[in-house]
Amino acid sequence: MPPLTRDTPTQMASLTEIAAQPTAVVYCEGNFARIDGKTANGLVRHSEAYRIVSVIDSTHSGENSGLVLDDAINSTPIFESLDAAVAQEASMPDTFIYGMAPSTGRLSMADRGVILDAIARGMNIVSGLHEYLSEDVEIAQAASERQVSIRDIRKPKRSKDMRLFDGSVADVHALRIAVLGTDCAIGKRTTATVLARALNAKGIKTVLVGTGQTGLMQGAKYGVAMDAVPPQFCCGELEGVIVAASEAEQPDVILIEGQGALSHPAFCTSAFILRGSQPDAVILQHAPKRAHRCDFPNMPMPTPASEIALIEAFSDTKVIGMTLNHEGMSDAEIKSTIAAQSEKLGLPVTDALSRPAAHLLAMVVGAYPGLEQGIPKVAV
Repeated sequence: MPPLTRDTPTQMASLTEIAAQPTAVVYCEGNFARIDGKTANGLVRHSEAYRIVSVIDSTHSGENSGLVLDDAINSTPIFESLDAAVAQEASMPDTFIYGMAPSTGRLSMADRGVILDAIARGMNIVSGLHEYLSEDVEIAQAASERQVSIRDIRKPKRSKDMRLFDGSVADVHALRIAVLGTDCAIGKRTTATVLARALNAKGIKTVLVGTGQTGLMQGAKYGVAMDAVPPQFCCGELEGVIVAASEAEQPDVILIEGQGALSHPAFCTSAFILRGSQPDAVILQHAPKRAHRCDFPNMPMPTPASEIALIEAFSDTKVIGMTLNHEGMSDAEIKSTIAAQSEKLGLPVTDALSRPAAHLLAMVVGAYPGLEQGIPKVAV
């Protein structure tokens, strides 16, 4: 596949904004550009909250993270260790981000040592694990002694402060589009980020609501880590951030990042997202070359048609298009798959990373032409 063209962090934000961001090293040992490294992958592609100065993964030491990830050079190198990463900086980076999302959600002993090393150097810690580092006695004590912070992205607020669903999402005037998928770690957040940028560039005011740890680390202004919220409150918590985004921003479009897959028996977050956001439309993300679900070798991937039928039967919504995750695909395969799936599904199909963002924008504007005239919910 030929090198991709995409925005670098410098192109996406002004120099003043970049200088104001805390600097961060992203730890992704043995997993960068792989499924379990999706947090690091996402941060390298897009980050508003942190300026990513380097990635740690000894298996790609000395390489450029953009080339490894997307065949597009960027300014973020990969180093073999924390020692090597900080040695390249004029001053100690502000933050150490644990950039992996292992299926266990737990910290290995080797990773624990690296985190303690980062704390000893005076770096703040950001983690998206289900295991809360701020509650780990050894790590919390070390952080207290060095007076650094620990940010557990997935640590929810107390249940007494959580919100039940009350139906107020129906009063949101913005067009609501959920980006769902046929599996976890398949590119839903990336597609939603690219689409949000394209819509805003077109003058269609758009807010992206994050629903997972990576989106929140990237700096999503509105969001909730859905898989850390008790089921009783999932729909209400998501509804609450959508209503808050609508009231504060008055957007034309609200994009909702998907999680897991509605058909996946190991995850229920897609069901809560559909119920809590009550989307007007859905864009489906699919990896044609993925033979089985992540971490489930005996569980074949569903077909796009079956997932679309399930989504539309489960929720009062309509799938308006499909996007591809091109893992393992050549450019020729992407081209032929786009054509074949578009004909088979009767829907527009594109790839958010390997094809122009204008194609993704056209998918939405084609379904809702009133967006360009400021009439969000007039669908064709």
